Amino acid sequence: MTYTSDGNESIPTDFDDVVQQVSTGTLAHQRIDELLLEAHERYSDVDEGLLAHYIPVLGQVEPETFAISMSHVGGTVHGVGDCHHQFSIQSISKMFVYALVLQEHGHEVVHEKIGVNNTGMPFNSVMAVELNNGHPMNPMVNAGAISTTEMIAGKSAAKKWENVREGLSAFAGRPLTLDDEVYESESEANERNKALGRLLKSYGQLDGDPNNAVDIYTKQCSLNVTAHDLAVMGATLADGGINPVTGQQVVSADVCRDTLATVATNGLYERSGDWLFEIGIPAKSGVSGGIVAVAPGKGAIGAFSPRLDMAGNSVRGQLAIGHLSRALGLNLFASAPDSGR
Repeated sequence: MTYTSDGNESIPTDFDDVVQQVSTGTLAHQRIDELLLEAHERYSDVDEGLLAHYIPVLGQVEPETFAISMSHVGGTVHGVGDCHHQFSIQSISKMFVYALVLQEHGHEVVHEKIGVNNTGMPFNSVMAVELNNGHPMNPMVNAGAISTTEMIAGKSAAKKWENVREGLSAFAGRPLTLDDEVYESESEANERNKALGRLLKSYGQLDGDPNNAVDIYTKQCSLNVTAHDLAVMGATLADGGINPVTGQQVVSADVCRDTLATVATNGLYERSGDWLFEIGIPAKSGVSGGIVAVAPGKGAIGAFSPRLDMAGNSVRGQLAIGHLSRALGLNLFASAPDSGR
């Protein structure tokens, strides 16, 4: 039995020599346009939730914006609503930066350094770090994301940032740009993240300047994307790391597996268990109102609507993806009796 850096037993992996087989089925995409429209119309009048006012610029967005986009691994992208409306990617960036770091450093190094277990606490919790002896626990909360971002290749902060931007652009299949207004607004309101950076540094979890790590993390969250982009980015992870639109191999299939496993258990913060139980596919949310959900081997859904629940997840986005997960048979845990009996 081996142990993680927080002193807990890790899952035994004496099966490492067994070749990973893949059996994902196919996406029944003939009705995608119809089902996207159905979900959009059904939930467009839902006005529950609040804007992310703690980031000033996000508290000023148009609350009625609503988009759903879907990309399957064959490369076709479908959409309804405001699919090309740009918004800041926010915490959705965490899953893609994590994938880039896994590609750079490998499964074991990143698992030991960052961890994969849910904290059960809010995404910006300081207590979660203290209660786990300085270990960030997983890369989908802010402490873990700051540690992950610092592991990006680059000898300077500027080079690390450029590698982050280029890496996320490869996932999207187009150059992504920084929203300066969002970056400045977040930089003025991110004292808690700066505190997390200094706390991680005090525990030896960061090698460099914590302010640089937090700054790069703030920039990555301020990259502009669309629901269309999110669908393509998610479909890249669904397709073994190959961007289905550009054909570029962005990361390996093993990295996709590790990333989606971590996202499945941590992607919607303290609501991640409820999400997996009800919806059944890996998904990551951001406080600007975006969600990306990935069906391995099939495709991905990108949704955007800025009103959030108390955990920071888009209300309409959750409803729309839940609807499509059922209608398209995307739930990883769903099965039916063998009709051949």
